[in-house]
Parts: sequence; C-alpha cells; structure tokens
Amino acid sequence: MGYTDIRPAHGFVFQLLTPSGSTGNELAEHLGVTKQAASQMIEYLVEQGYVTRLPHPTDRRGKLIVLTRRGWDCVRAVEAIFAGIEQRWIEVLGPERMDELRIDLRSLVMSSGSDIVPHRLRPPW
Repeated sequence: MGYTDIRPAHGFVFQLLTPSGSTGNELAEHLGVTKQAASQMIEYLVEQGYVTRLPHPTDRRGKLIVLTRRGWDCVRAVEAIFAGIEQRWIEVLGPERMDELRIDLRSLVMSSGSDIVPHRLRPPW
C-alpha cells in the first residue's frame, strides 16, 4: 500500500498519537523505552512525513507530536486491512461467535494480572 518505510513498532507510536497527539516523554513511557530512543523514532517518522512537531498548547518548552495527513492515511490503511481480516473471521465463525470471541479476548486481556491494559499495549522488546 506504499508504506514500506513503516515497521510494526511504529504502529504502537501511531496508537498513542491518535487522536490528539502526545509528547516525546509520554511516547517513551508508552513504549517502555528511553527518551532518547523515543526521540530517534520520532525523528525518523518526521523525516518520513508521518508525524510533525507542534508547539505544546500548555508547555512553552514542549512539543506535541501529531500525525500528519500521511500518518492518518497510514492509520486508515491499517484499519481497512484489519476490517478485512475481521470480515473473513465473521464469514468463518458467524457474527454471533465473533461477538463472543471479542468478549472472550477482552476478558483474557483484562484478567492477565499484568499492568497491560488495551490502550497501553506495547511492543514486546
């Protein structure tokens, strides 16, 4: 789909940046990496045109990292891929069983006993 410069780890960045952006520090915490590592990833995504830095609305020294149009286009492309996969699963399992599967998977994630919750999924490094 034309996004050959994106890797799975970038999806975790995009997850945090939707819908309204994030700071580099928040991104580092979300990914479980150092601020320097997060800064390098942000710089790469800026160079590739997926994100941009804007002045932070409340912190004069800070920057807010937000998705560009290219970044949002990539997010929509991934959503379309996942929707297609989900549709195939519905065709195999049926809509009722798919709903049950979603409930079961959500229950498993929430009962894992770890500090991972659905909005804080991280790469497994």
